[in-house]
Amino acid sequence: MDSNAAQRRLKAIHGHLITSLDSSSHQLRPNPAAGEFFSEQGYSVVLPEKLHTGKWNVYRSARSPLKLVDRFPDHPDIGTLHDNFVHAVETFRDYKYLGTRIRVDGTVGEYKWMTYGEAGTARTAIGSGLLYHGIPKGACIGLYFINRPEWLIVDHACSAYSYTSVPLYDTLGPDAVRFIINHAIVQAIFCVPQTLNSTLEFVTWNLQLLSFLSEMPTVRLIVVVGGIDDHMPSLPSSTGVKVVTYSKLLSQGRSSLQPFCPPKPDDVATICYTSGTTGTPKGVVLTHGNLIASVAGGSYFAKFYPSDVYISYLPLAHIYERANQVMTVYSGTAVGFYQGDNTKLMDDMAALRPTIFCSVPRLYNRIYAGIANAVKTSGGLRERLFNAAYNAKKQAMLNGKNPSPMWDRLVFNKIKEKLGGRVRFMGSGASPLSPDVMEFLKICFGGQVTEGYGMTETSCIICSVNEGDSLVAHVGSPNPACEVKLVDVPEMNYTSEDQPYPRGEICVRGPTVFPGYYKDEVQTKEVIDEDGWLHTGDIGLWLPGGRLKIIDRKKNIFKLAQGEYIAPEKIENVYAKCKFVAQCFVYGDSLNSTLVAVVSVEQDVLKAWAASEGIKYETLEQLCNDPRAKAAVLADMDALGREAQAILLTD
Repeated sequence: MDSNAAQRRLKAIHGHLITSLDSSSHQLRPNPAAGEFFSEQGYSVVLPEKLHTGKWNVYRSARSPLKLVDRFPDHPDIGTLHDNFVHAVETFRDYKYLGTRIRVDGTVGEYKWMTYGEAGTARTAIGSGLLYHGIPKGACIGLYFINRPEWLIVDHACSAYSYTSVPLYDTLGPDAVRFIINHAIVQAIFCVPQTLNSTLEFVTWNLQLLSFLSEMPTVRLIVVVGGIDDHMPSLPSSTGVKVVTYSKLLSQGRSSLQPFCPPKPDDVATICYTSGTTGTPKGVVLTHGNLIASVAGGSYFAKFYPSDVYISYLPLAHIYERANQVMTVYSGTAVGFYQGDNTKLMDDMAALRPTIFCSVPRLYNRIYAGIANAVKTSGGLRERLFNAAYNAKKQAMLNGKNPSPMWDRLVFNKIKEKLGGRVRFMGSGASPLSPDVMEFLKICFGGQVTEGYGMTETSCIICSVNEGDSLVAHVGSPNPACEVKLVDVPEMNYTSEDQPYPRGEICVRGPTVFPGYYKDEVQTKEVIDEDGWLHTGDIGLWLPGGRLKIIDRKKNIFKLAQGEYIAPEKIENVYAKCKFVAQCFVYGDSLNSTLVAVVSVEQDVLKAWAASEGIKYETLEQLCNDPRAKAAVLADMDALGREAQAILLTD
């Protein structure tokens, strides 16, 4: 049966459920007879897993219920990352693309830009340079440095010449990096003289790298980004390894330009290694088609434009930022990079004035705590004015009305300036965002604030909150590029028959799902079943309107000595909102009746508190050991814990 015939059959079978799509809102208009299946919002539709079973448990986006999206609707000819970048170069050649504040001498200035056309020229030179050094088609190329223009240019070169990019990052540790290089048979590594969070001079770093070469026999070429030609070491020919600067490779490529070797959609685009919880890192294989499908589906939730400016600071080694970059290319959006120092991110935001800010709950929690603390300490008229503005804007939003612009002029525009003053879209991912923090961001910053849920194995987005959806504490409806179902977990008492809402393990299927772990068929079969469903390990429930809510983790629970089951992430998310807490790790086991928490303090907040209390200290360690500091941190955490307990009991 061809695909068109299959769709006609599916539509006929589900005719009593599916009526038509509203062309203006792209929302499903439910058939009144189908009220038992969806709510009036219609963010998702329910289909049977198999036509002959009659069990209705597969959810798809109401925006594309009959066919899973695998291409951009306006450009179905874009099937690979190479196609996507070619489209950008042809369409946005003279538009700003890659911007950085770091000058050649290492000092910081205003943002300087490279256009899409200039980036396209550099991409061709880098790819040709790799061929010049004999790196064959299909080889794995390691990227071992933090976000900067060269990262994306190398990645585009990999796509144009059918190489496979392999991101590397220091947080995995040197043993894991060596494992990845050998496991993926990496033949070329792009790196910088100093690695992330290191103050080592290049010579010292180079000696470290040289000591690793004997343990990485597949490496043939090392390209130093930001290195100086005269300072490159000459390695013995017996190593078989060449070391060149990025600028040298560019020059070599320009002098020997080679035609593109375009990939196919099913070809591997990248291998993203995830640390997991035990053992060696797992290599998630993602094809060009996987990534295009994921971002094409995501474009139904968020629109980027050529007039937008995006700030890149989330690690490009992670799928969240990687997918965002595919979207910026498709849209012709300008991308400005941070300096590489998270403590200076707000300064970079002020200079760049981005319109799009994608981040993680940890930073949003810090923004929330910082503003809330500033309001609380301001006292008097300022605090009353903020509360009045906040409550008025909140009430208007709840009633579906436009808040008075007076509140922005009086209060919130000053807060918006903290992120540059122009942010119109804020995205959150990687972990759950607290509902009160989500509400806070919407009220204080305005624009679209959305949360998504995904994983590397699904090329990023599984679900995302729809624009205009005022309900909080959920992750939205399925990406139009995949379908989602919940599978019973009887040992945890989660089933599809649960009332008032079905519950179970979240499973995903569609063109976004990865083909498998690299060289690991056993672990691949553990997560992808015979029907193609990826088992995420997360527990979810369906809210009215086909919205998905994450409520638990299948394996991330443990039982205390008294038999009480604990989900540590829920507790960590509560304490993460404490103004003193930068990070919190909760642990326990079945041999003990209580939990322990390891807390890393927010240094600036603790120091400011100490100054306000007149506490003298010489080192941060001394301050942390001060009983008064411990009492203050514990009191704030305790207050948040007590407040959250009431919320959790009614959740």
